[in-house]
Amino acid sequence: MSQKPGNSSLNQVGSVAMTSLRVLISHNRYQIRGGEDAVVEGEAVALARAGCRVETVLVSNDIIDSPVARLRVAIEAAHAPRGIARVLEAVRDFRPDVVHVHNTFPLVSPAVHAAVRAVGPATVQTLHNYRIVCAGALLLRDGRPCEDCIAGTPYAAAVHGCYRGSRIGSLAVARMIAHHRRVGTWKHDVDAFIALTGFARDRFARAGVPAERIFVKPNGLADPGPVFDGPRQRLLYAGRLSPEKGLSVLAQAAAQAGLPVDVAGDGPMRSEVAAGPWLVPHGALAPAETQAAIARARALVVPSLWYEGLPMVIIEAFAAGTPVIASRIGSLAELVEDGVTGLLVEPDDPGDLARALRRISGDPAEARRMGRAGRAVYEQRWAEPITTKALISVYRAALASRFHALKRAASDHGGRHGCGDGASQVL
Repeated sequence: MSQKPGNSSLNQVGSVAMTSLRVLISHNRYQIRGGEDAVVEGEAVALARAGCRVETVLVSNDIIDSPVARLRVAIEAAHAPRGIARVLEAVRDFRPDVVHVHNTFPLVSPAVHAAVRAVGPATVQTLHNYRIVCAGALLLRDGRPCEDCIAGTPYAAAVHGCYRGSRIGSLAVARMIAHHRRVGTWKHDVDAFIALTGFARDRFARAGVPAERIFVKPNGLADPGPVFDGPRQRLLYAGRLSPEKGLSVLAQAAAQAGLPVDVAGDGPMRSEVAAGPWLVPHGALAPAETQAAIARARALVVPSLWYEGLPMVIIEAFAAGTPVIASRIGSLAELVEDGVTGLLVEPDDPGDLARALRRISGDPAEARRMGRAGRAVYEQRWAEPITTKALISVYRAALASRFHALKRAASDHGGRHGCGDGASQVL
């Protein structure tokens, strides 16, 4: 698969600025649609609006539908030859300048970066969660943040069953993490990384990802339109129904506050949500329905117990002028300004969360003020034109890195490329 860099590769990378960027997006979809899937779709549309030519390669975990399929995927997780073959086929057909990789687990594998760079394009990796470091992807164990695998061995996950409570499954994922750490995938095979927050960037840098190649670029959102100016009464949770999201804490807090909370979403805790009187389940809503519910809520509640990346529901809330009540943990404390765009509460503290629910429900004027402040932050940081411009800047940086790597490799092999100053052409 590898090839020596020659004149054609250098010329292709060095002259990208003369034409529209050609971007191939690779993403392994989840069985239950979540924020990452929405981000991938939104970025593809935004890049096309900005004048880029965009193609996507999407694989889905829906094909993992039997014990045999699960065993095969576990065995292949470190290399995923069939998934990589699909990406390489798209590279040959589309001839992209940049391949932007989102989720690779488990059907594509981080090995896609080396395979793609061997045939020419630059690669970019968005780090939506902590899967490249942590088998469970959440830096969470026993309901508490855990950073043991950032600097330690990923095989600790097999002892604790961090991947879906399975020691065997955790061993397979830990093996994948250890393999790519050992062969230097993150140090040598990726031209640029995207972290969603400064908090996440710091964790990945501590885990050995080259800090100079990690760019903080938040997810963006197309403007949903004017802020709803009517009365807002209900509190809302919107997201996956799973333990790390703090739904048990939310149920206790709602009961203590005597305030019902609407719940939009699906996941393994759907029965627990349905059983409690203070959480009102609405099931998985269509994206437009979720956005409408957020726009009419008194506040959005994000009671997470783990280090969230950048939940799209927070961006949707601020775009809609809706304040956010969130746990003071990880990047959430970076995203929500306490008393300005919402309220921060101690994680896993039903009493503190109940106080915040009562405060924001009992003072509509304060809630409106926080909502307006959130809308201003959205316009400054997360509006689609701003984040798309930042994303294209990351692509330019990746292309510059790729060009100089090719140039050095060609020089090492005695190549004569005649490209002039490639850095000025790329940037």
